[in-house]
Amino acid sequence: MGYEFIALFMFASMLLMLLTGQRVFGAIGFVATASALLLWGEGAQEMPFNASFVLLNWYPLLTLPLFIYMGYMLSESGIAGDLYRMFHVWAGPVRGGLAIGTIGLMVAISAMNGLSVAGMAIGASIALPEMLRRGYDKVMVTGVIQAGSSLGILVPPSVVLVLYGMIARQPVGQLWLAGVFPGLLLAGLFILYIAVRCALQPRLGPPLPKEERQIGMVEKLRLLRAGLLPVAIFFSMTGLFLLGVTSLVESAAVGAAAATLAALVRGRLTWAVIEETIRKTLAISCMFLWIILAALCFGAVFDGLGAAHAIESLFLQGWGLGPWEILIMMQLSYILLGMFLDDTAMLVIVAPLYVPLVISLGFDPVWYGVLYTITCQIAYMTPPFGYNLFLMRAMAPPEISLADIYRSIAPFVLVMIVGLAIVMAFPQIALWLPDQHYGR
Repeated sequence: MGYEFIALFMFASMLLMLLTGQRVFGAIGFVATASALLLWGEGAQEMPFNASFVLLNWYPLLTLPLFIYMGYMLSESGIAGDLYRMFHVWAGPVRGGLAIGTIGLMVAISAMNGLSVAGMAIGASIALPEMLRRGYDKVMVTGVIQAGSSLGILVPPSVVLVLYGMIARQPVGQLWLAGVFPGLLLAGLFILYIAVRCALQPRLGPPLPKEERQIGMVEKLRLLRAGLLPVAIFFSMTGLFLLGVTSLVESAAVGAAAATLAALVRGRLTWAVIEETIRKTLAISCMFLWIILAALCFGAVFDGLGAAHAIESLFLQGWGLGPWEILIMMQLSYILLGMFLDDTAMLVIVAPLYVPLVISLGFDPVWYGVLYTITCQIAYMTPPFGYNLFLMRAMAPPEISLADIYRSIAPFVLVMIVGLAIVMAFPQIALWLPDQHYGR
């Protein structure tokens, strides 16, 4: 039995396990460990053992629970709600202003959490009812929240980029900096689309009524100060890192401590907030640690089989594809997989195959990490099983149907494809900032 067939059999077995509804880390870890034992005998039991030490010795992984804690502390203490109130007052008089403000809110939440779930929960609970109550089109605003929340996996501190960095063996600091301008680019494209659409069809996003706009400048400035607090926390934390005052992990600790202090100063640091924040942080962090451990084991077996070299030979010699054709095919495969799997499962399945191939083709693996993440954002909103579609269905009010949710994502998916094409055509959008900071 050839190694190519064994690799293909492993791949198919893992997909089958995932389709049974097993937990991602259990399905991947079982296939990897069973394959190692069958191929190399009892000595192969060292593979998961060594993978666990690689994981536990990876110092930047400490940023994962710290950034997750920071996001949940700001969310649970209600500081994120203050942020939306600021956008509500300052952007409300413009056509589509609340939708534009919601994108701004999502960028800020992304910079505080690194997960799309937090942005979706805050957007669906705070922004969505406000926009519906003020006559915004339900299909458009549903798409706004889904698209905006997807920025959480691209804008630093992105947890998905941490996972990519671990599995692809790339520096997390460079990956986070590489995600800054592509994330802002996508947010800008979303805002441009909303502004143009509401200018052409004013009924989709009417401005706030005149009586709600009559707020004194003193009150506006107070709201601005309150809403900018979490943004100030993020930029002070990032600034310390970029100036070389703190390391990546120390910056994460600064952010977590600043979020806790902000909640204390606001008088919102209750035991209930602390308990809920720690519980959610622990649950999310442990889930990702198990997934990374399983992914490392699976990748070790794949490397041992030489599967990455076999795939490279198939694409370049067997099919005669060029580098850019292979890259585009990779992105299409992510979108296809994203119809059925979440971003973590996709990364674990294809990263051991794709990342070595990307490097051998002469592409920058940091840049490719950004392309992967943007493609994950698109896959999150692609029927029939897009991750964000189900999250929105669970959180949306009864008047928003599943058909509305599916209709809402079409224009935003097209906008994201345009953004992906721009970053592919101009890699320096992603690479300029890490190049400047690290001198790569």
